[in-house]
Amino acid sequence: MLSGRTAIAGIGATEFSKESGRSELRLAAEAVLAALDDAGLSPGDVDGLVTFTQDSNQEIAVARETGIGDLRFFSRVEYGGGAACATVAHAAMAVATGMADTVVCYRAFNERSGRRFGQPNARLTGEPTSQGLEMSWHVPFGLMTPAAWVAMFAQRYMHAYNATSEDFGRVAVTMRRHAATNPAAWFHRRPITLEEHQASRWIVEPLHLLDCCQESDGAVALVVTSTERARDLRRSPAVITAAAQGSGAGQMMMASYYRDDMTGLPEMSVVARQLWKTSGLSPGDIQTAILYDHFTPFVLTQLEELGFCGRGEAPGFLRDGGIALTGRLPVNPHGGQLGEAYIHGMNGIAEAVRQVRGTAANQVMGVTNVLVTAGTGVPTSGLILSTG
Repeated sequence: MLSGRTAIAGIGATEFSKESGRSELRLAAEAVLAALDDAGLSPGDVDGLVTFTQDSNQEIAVARETGIGDLRFFSRVEYGGGAACATVAHAAMAVATGMADTVVCYRAFNERSGRRFGQPNARLTGEPTSQGLEMSWHVPFGLMTPAAWVAMFAQRYMHAYNATSEDFGRVAVTMRRHAATNPAAWFHRRPITLEEHQASRWIVEPLHLLDCCQESDGAVALVVTSTERARDLRRSPAVITAAAQGSGAGQMMMASYYRDDMTGLPEMSVVARQLWKTSGLSPGDIQTAILYDHFTPFVLTQLEELGFCGRGEAPGFLRDGGIALTGRLPVNPHGGQLGEAYIHGMNGIAEAVRQVRGTAANQVMGVTNVLVTAGTGVPTSGLILSTG
């Protein structure tokens, strides 16, 4: 029902920084207004807002701050970075079903200067909730951070497929190489070598510092409307060819330790199957992919779950330069969350729009379809954006 009927007509972002000096509400408002300007729209044209449950900015506050009037639709999506592509899916459904005409998705972060997502938090356990019960099984033993949870997964992946820390490092090196030529990236002009990756300090073995995404301040917003309307606006539209959400069997928050196989991400496989089914496309039809790269090991597993290579083949894919700009599947030409900024994946969707438009800093030639993924290890989501 949704395929091809809706499009992203505008993108906007604040400058990505380590100390913004502005409130999350101000950051959100700036990004929303920038996205509307990009589309050639005004706040009065917006009748829907979608964000993450973790965003501190209530929709009515953003509406007041930006001058948006009546809202006919608003929604919030759960599961951290897993919500990124789902915000666009919710917006697209609202437009396609007539609940709204134009919806803006936004995410604002004071992560570096405000709440530090990666800090240990013993209060995660003991609460009388399903999440509190889940966390009580591993938080008391030191598994308190996303890095620790992913490290456990990475150790198993290495054992099963003879992967090495250098294989993870190749992801980091490639992302920083792409960021080095992206003027909007925090790590612009600051590439790294594999030797520097290996020499960076341990966070939780086998994760080095440079296996972990940065913490950023900033915001990103996206304008979703009908494809028909988008074609009359200022910019070329990025058509939403497919959108999906997925949760796997035995799913838990980041640390799905009770599955029989800990080397995969079944929730991403659920998303992949739906994306390929809805779009009628296959991995061979994708010219570039924007993969959620909060930690390097999950990039390898996503390549496998999405069908770009077989199970256990991602290390070889990386060694052959498969994700470089000149590789078989350029991944994160903007530098990803490891190199550009960590805005819970929303900056990746903005990059996908630029690739479809042909306006990216590191433009991949001949782009007609871009695949985008959201946060991994959690219930997640994905998109395929295409030229109009």
